[in-house]
Amino acid sequence: MKIPQIIPQKIFDLPGLQHQLSRWRLLGKTVAFTNGCFDILHQGHIASLSDAAREADFLVVGLNSDASTCRLKGESRPINNQHARATVMASLLMVDAVILFEEDTPLDLINAIRPDVLVKGGDYTLEQIVGAKEVIEAGGRVVINPIVPGFSTTGIIEKIHRL
Repeated sequence: MKIPQIIPQKIFDLPGLQHQLSRWRLLGKTVAFTNGCFDILHQGHIASLSDAAREADFLVVGLNSDASTCRLKGESRPINNQHARATVMASLLMVDAVILFEEDTPLDLINAIRPDVLVKGGDYTLEQIVGAKEVIEAGGRVVINPIVPGFSTTGIIEKIHRL
């Protein structure tokens, strides 16, 4: 199905996302949440997002804002601005909703949306995953998916610099 007009409809502010989540939950659907900067999308991201999408009926992706990405990754990041990153993320088939967040961690967002499943990549331990305790206490679960070795945005940027 080729319906490009749905792409911007998958990018939400918090009130809009909470409304959409209420609709999904009224239908008895489950929601998974993952987050990241997703600055330069690569095969590792696709694998991680695909794994996350398998954990629930709908996948919400929290996307670090430009300011948040800069604080976490350094002055030269992000490469792609938040609008571009949100648009690319929303265009992916396995992603049902995208929301930007300004903070360094998605804890406030996780508390606001209360996902059934919190998903992170295998480079984290349960103790390191922001929001894990809160999701588990609310009756949800946390899934740590394996990472695809050899793929990283930093590695791609370094390779470009060597060209």
